[in-house]
Amino acid sequence: MNPKNRIEKAIALNAIADAADKLKKEGTSDTEVQQFIIGARNKLSSERPDPEAYAKASSAAAKWGKQNL
Repeated sequence: MNPKNRIEKAIALNAIADAADKLKKEGTSDTEVQQFIIGARNKLSSERPDPEAYAKASSAAAKWGKQNL
């Protein structure tokens, strides 16, 4: 991931954290806050994919599969 996209993703993750804190302070349940965070991170991942992280995760999954299956 190039540095510009990495910075933009970090800013977006901080915004998600701030929004989650705001929801929590407003009295939203822990489950709803967690659902918000998961949904927001999934949307961010689909909008700003990280090919390097995907390749790393894919490699780790294949290695685990060879060792455990």
